Amino acid sequence: MTAGRGERAAPPAAEGHWEVRFADAASAKGWENLAPQARENTYRAWVTMRTAPGPTTETPRHHRLKGSLAHGTHRGQTCEQWQIEVTGGGRVRYLLDAARETCWITFAGTGHPRATDRR
Repeated sequence: MTAGRGERAAPPAAEGHWEVRFADAASAKGWENLAPQARENTYRAWVTMRTAPGPTTETPRHHRLKGSLAHGTHRGQTCEQWQIEVTGGGRVRYLLDAARETCWITFAGTGHPRATDRR
């Protein structure tokens, strides 16, 4: 689907930066719901995905998922799956597609996704 009048135009990734794209409509809608609640933190998550999507040192707020959620598939490519904690409950989950230098957002929302609860 192409952008229409009034829709935002995301800038192309600068040299050395990653593209950030939505894997599906649900993640795009979740992003739009998350942004007004935590504008600054959502922006910081976007910048992190653009510049350092797979950090060598993980933190409790930005880490690779484990177990069955450690990987996901997008367009036939198996990718590492990462998560950024935007708020206490809000999360952004994405696939790190190294072949395309693209982060595919698979979940964004104000509520904590139960599938990632640590046991």
